Amino acid sequence: MHWFYLALAGALEIVWAVGLKYTEGFTRPMATLVTVAAMVGSVVLLGLALRAIPVGTGYAVWTGIGAAGTAILGILLFGEPATAARLGCIGLIVAGIVGLKLVSPV
Repeated sequence: MHWFYLALAGALEIVWAVGLKYTEGFTRPMATLVTVAAMVGSVVLLGLALRAIPVGTGYAVWTGIGAAGTAILGILLFGEPATAARLGCIGLIVAGIVGLKLVSPV
């Protein structure tokens, strides 16, 4: 269950990171509300996950999910460049997430 919490926390991190773009400097109330709710939910779920998952592993996976997911959505939603080097680096982040999961004692 703790890994599920961590995956969901990572997904919410993606939501709030992308949501920041839509808040337009926190001037759009609904986008701001969704973004702040995702921020709070992400941190709460991370805290629940860290009850059983080592903090170094949990935090690295959480930020990795957020970084890779946000980079992918930046490509898909905002037309950011999808160069081979950029996609390769995203792949390395994903490999790191998978590696940490595989060697985790939980």
